[in-house]
Amino acid sequence: MTPPRTPQIPVVVLAGFLGSGKTTLLNHLLRNRAGTRIGVIVNDFGAIEIDAMTVSGQVGSTVSLGNGCLCCAVDASELDTFLETLTRPSARLDVIVIEASGLAEPQELVRMLLASDNPHILYGGLVEVVDAAEFDATRQRHPELDRHLAAADLVVLNKTDRVGEAERERLRATVAELSGPAAVISAEHGRIDPELLFDPALRPDGEEMAGQLSFEDLLRQEECDEHEECDGHGHADHLHAAYESVDFTADVPMDPRRFMAFLDSRPEGLYRIKGFVDFGAGDRDNTYALHAVGRFLRFVPRPWARGEQRLTQLVMIGAGIDAAALHEGLAACRAEPGSDAPDIERAMWGVLRYVPEPARDGDAEAGEAEVDVPEAAAEV
Repeated sequence: MTPPRTPQIPVVVLAGFLGSGKTTLLNHLLRNRAGTRIGVIVNDFGAIEIDAMTVSGQVGSTVSLGNGCLCCAVDASELDTFLETLTRPSARLDVIVIEASGLAEPQELVRMLLASDNPHILYGGLVEVVDAAEFDATRQRHPELDRHLAAADLVVLNKTDRVGEAERERLRATVAELSGPAAVISAEHGRIDPELLFDPALRPDGEEMAGQLSFEDLLRQEECDEHEECDGHGHADHLHAAYESVDFTADVPMDPRRFMAFLDSRPEGLYRIKGFVDFGAGDRDNTYALHAVGRFLRFVPRPWARGEQRLTQLVMIGAGIDAAALHEGLAACRAEPGSDAPDIERAMWGVLRYVPEPARDGDAEAGEAEVDVPEAAAEV
């Protein structure tokens, strides 16, 4: 089994009706990217308002934002073309965010991503932004909002500072009911922790020059000047309360059937799972990289390194999740001592359903892995 040599770039779809705060959230991500190189695909350049930078152009052009990020304005039919551009090694991007038009059908964008032949992308989730102050009016004006929420992997209940506590709780309960297992987080001015959506990039190559005040630093300081509670450190330092991160490590292999049963029944509010799984006798040659976002699930095997400690190491990210219950559920997935190896190997078929075909067969050029589409994800 040969895993892709080139890391795949997660593609996050950012959706929401006009006025919900998508662009505010997007600009917040760009301002608090912490060295991560973000590719942005939007419908209208005018929406990107990065201060002290001029962003202009027409549909079909690509513009550098001057901070390591790129921006494209595209028509939906050109999505694959621009994903190809943004995933070239020369772009050196870490994540791509697609800001859907306020009247777009986000499910169609998700289907396009899942069906894409581009081997360099990985589905990063559908984020639906809703305006707390205008939620009822928006829902009446756009009944399809219910459908959009049902398809979301993460819902951002934005502008919660504009409603009272009782109304905020009512809205949160309504949104949670409509969005099912999706994580729901509250936000003001689109400020969420970027680590909810993507992992921060580590750049040891000196690309992000230390000691030099960047536009990003200036913008963060500008936000601090407007909000005394920043205490000089920026809003990103105060965003951790919006979500929870739970770590799990086991030095005993996981039983494939039990582990897949855990993933199939993972609790509401659990947005992302990432890490590596040791299936022991199920596949003694490989550890399995796990990527789960919302209802999307994928495993990619890679050979154990010589001398590498055989562990299962997972990080789970979500809102309103029960850390103790997650630990208990995962602990129950550990294989029993002396488990029958042939039976465990048969049980691995449940895992292999979510392994890209080339990685399973080893007969394709590395980097040509197809995106596996589980049934749940295909239904959005």
